[in-house]
Amino acid sequence: MADSYDVIVLGSGPGGYVSAIRCAQLGLKTAIVERELLGGICLNWGCIPTKALLRSAEIFHYMQHAKDYGLAAKEIEADLDAVVKRSRGVAKQLNSGVTHLMKKNKITVHMGTGKLVAPGRLEVKGEKGTEELTAKHIIVATGARARDLPGNPADGDRIWTYRHAMTPKEMPTKLLVIGSGAIGIEFASFYNDMGVDVTVVEMMDRIVPVEDKDVSAFLEKALTKQGMTIKTGAKVEITGKTAKSVKAKITDKAGKAEDTEFSHAIVAIGIVPNTEEIGLEKLGITADRGFIQIDDYGRTNVKGVWSIGDCTPGPWLAHKASHEGVTAAEAIAQELGNKDVHPHPLDRANIPGCTYCHPQIASVGMTEAKAKEAGYEVKTGTFPFIGNGKAIALGEAEGFTKTVFDAKTGELLGAHMIGAEVTEMIQGYVVGKTLETTEAELMNTIFPHPTISESMHESVLAAYGRALHI
Repeated sequence: MADSYDVIVLGSGPGGYVSAIRCAQLGLKTAIVERELLGGICLNWGCIPTKALLRSAEIFHYMQHAKDYGLAAKEIEADLDAVVKRSRGVAKQLNSGVTHLMKKNKITVHMGTGKLVAPGRLEVKGEKGTEELTAKHIIVATGARARDLPGNPADGDRIWTYRHAMTPKEMPTKLLVIGSGAIGIEFASFYNDMGVDVTVVEMMDRIVPVEDKDVSAFLEKALTKQGMTIKTGAKVEITGKTAKSVKAKITDKAGKAEDTEFSHAIVAIGIVPNTEEIGLEKLGITADRGFIQIDDYGRTNVKGVWSIGDCTPGPWLAHKASHEGVTAAEAIAQELGNKDVHPHPLDRANIPGCTYCHPQIASVGMTEAKAKEAGYEVKTGTFPFIGNGKAIALGEAEGFTKTVFDAKTGELLGAHMIGAEVTEMIQGYVVGKTLETTEAELMNTIFPHPTISESMHESVLAAYGRALHI
């Protein structure tokens, strides 16, 4: 007889496990199905362990620049095996934490590969054979994986995806990074700080192309100053491999081609949803290029089947997946008769984005260009970190905060930051946007001194000609 639940969640990433917890909190009998490790890609192979790597690289960077702080450090060296071991330890600790949360919330865990076989029915193939589960509602949270270069799939030896780059067998000597989105730039930053000769190739006309153009320009200048080679508007073709190298042809924006050899290459050109062979076609679930189509609450076109996270349209961010998971859980509870929950639809305009390179990038809302394209008359304000006392004291005076306002109403349309710790500060603007704040509320907010967050206040003031410290 099949095990029966109110909700089954297929996938235990930051969308899946959070959704399962919220379902359990709402009194729903809940199960989760996972084929590999609880916590999914983000916790085990993405967000968390990469930040551990970047932290090690950041400290190594500061050690090499100790004299800038009046200190002396001798015989500085990096132990790659120890750095990777620490990163894996952090991931393991958090994986154990998710296991504990499943037990605490009385969520049944089924390890195996899940497949939809009918509305309300899921088949799970695991080590103990095949079992069938039934549920009133099923949430598909199967995530995504790295996209390979056509004709040159990652081999884990010379051509890497993010998973290989996180657990390298050896330190690269000369590294090619293909793609300058968040994943590509974070690994480029990590390996550059660790002393590797890094080249980044981006086919668009600027790096981190989803960010405000001023942020892109500043980051390119900063990374070039750190010793990276940046090639934008360029194409790359892997032309061969040897036991010790990767051969590539890079064609620049002027059409000039150059054959170059690298010790390794990281491919960071996007993602592919994990939606093959999970039963979408059999149930008639609508997908576009593999991404499951949903409404603002996570409903698919098939009643009782929901979807969240990276297997749905972007942005493909862990915090977006978690938010979608809570929304879907509450919408399901409401459908099952709970009148005390009031799910809020996802507002894509208020999803922050963070890139943990050096310097960090954080943003929310429209860029200046997008706001103008949307027909807004805008006011923008920019405040450089060189005018911020805390940034100077930290030795981190590179960076700025930029805000974009509707000139007619004062509505905050977007905020864009680059510099030290901006990923920790962007949430102030996210809260402001969620509360539909205007420049008046932000101007009248008291920011603590001395903090880098004061640049947030000054940027707002600058948009209206009232900056105090520049």
